[in-house]
Amino acid sequence: MTGEGWLEGRRALVVGAGSGIGRAIVDVFLAQGAQVAVLERDAGKSQALRDSLPQVPVTVGDATKQQANDEAVAAAVQAFGGLDVLVNCVGVFDFYRSITDLDPDQLTTAFEEIFRTNVLSHLQSVKAALPHLQASGHGTILLTESTSSYYPGRGGVLYLSSKFAVRGLVTALAHDLAPEVRVNGVAPGGTLGTDLRGLSSLGAADRSLGDTPGRAAELASRVPLKVALSGEDHAWSYVFLASDRARGITGGVVHPDGGIGVSAAPKKRS
Repeated sequence: MTGEGWLEGRRALVVGAGSGIGRAIVDVFLAQGAQVAVLERDAGKSQALRDSLPQVPVTVGDATKQQANDEAVAAAVQAFGGLDVLVNCVGVFDFYRSITDLDPDQLTTAFEEIFRTNVLSHLQSVKAALPHLQASGHGTILLTESTSSYYPGRGGVLYLSSKFAVRGLVTALAHDLAPEVRVNGVAPGGTLGTDLRGLSSLGAADRSLGDTPGRAAELASRVPLKVALSGEDHAWSYVFLASDRARGITGGVVHPDGGIGVSAAPKKRS
């Protein structure tokens, strides 16, 4: 064993890194030896990153736009000489809206907003970073899925369908980009301290999922392990998948979710 971190020498761009899981990934990647750059839409969060981590290049921009992703990739490459790892954590939430809760005049605008944010942002970041990842020799893409990519009830119809789409991106990109680039997903369960916001088109842009009263107890109560997980808990899954320890894994997913997938299974009786 050496004293080096799992990501020693890796050059990473984290998209959507101003808070929650993305912010935790920045900290843990740095602690594990990576150089990290950031793309973040919120100006206040971006300034907080610059103040606390002056070594991290921060690009302020909308991850759904090609130009913002191109600028963030260029900043990372200029600072580090290349790019090995792309992580995307961008997302918005629908606060459990069923199709029966959506008025006909809301459906199109809400659909376009959530798919543009939760799906197109991932594609834009991949497109911008791809030439550098292909040239890296260690090219790795990590996209943020969700328990909602696998199970109903942890979001509404729009959120679940957008996260199923991200799950599909992982599969399609892993197939298309092998062998030069590995592509995997992380599917976190509920997260303490998240600033996952609602949809502007549904009047919920100022509502944060992390502000839900009693959230820690609620998160722990719904999973077999009875844990309420933080962004840092989830960040270690990204570390593993970005490292050489996962060099044989592509098209896969890690589920840091407290065991929600077995929560419906009846326990054996003695």
